[in-house]
Amino acid sequence: MEKKRILIIEDESTLQRALSEFLSLEGFEVVNALDGEKGIEMAMKEKPDLILLDIILPKKDGYEVVDELRSGEGTKNIPIILLTNLETTENVKRAFEKGITTYLVKSDYKLEDIIKKIKETLKM
Repeated sequence: MEKKRILIIEDESTLQRALSEFLSLEGFEVVNALDGEKGIEMAMKEKPDLILLDIILPKKDGYEVVDELRSGEGTKNIPIILLTNLETTENVKRAFEKGITTYLVKSDYKLEDIIKKIKETLKM
């Protein structure tokens, strides 16, 4: 069975490393980007099966990333899980209006929960 590829767009390097290691141990292929511009570039190049995306990022924020990915022919259908510390109703509503798949608040979830949500989203 082919490994599912996950793109993590997260500027907090400690969290990015932890997620990468955990996902790799779970059998996923992981690619990383530390800012929004690189994330868009990686998504277009790598065509991941799913994207874990932070909102507050250097160069382009998560909302701009979603806008660009949703308007791209090769990236418009990639599931996007927003993983952020912003939990206001306004942020959640805006994210879903832009077309994200799932919204997770970092402080509410353990790595195991995030993996479970990824597997649910990918119907594994």
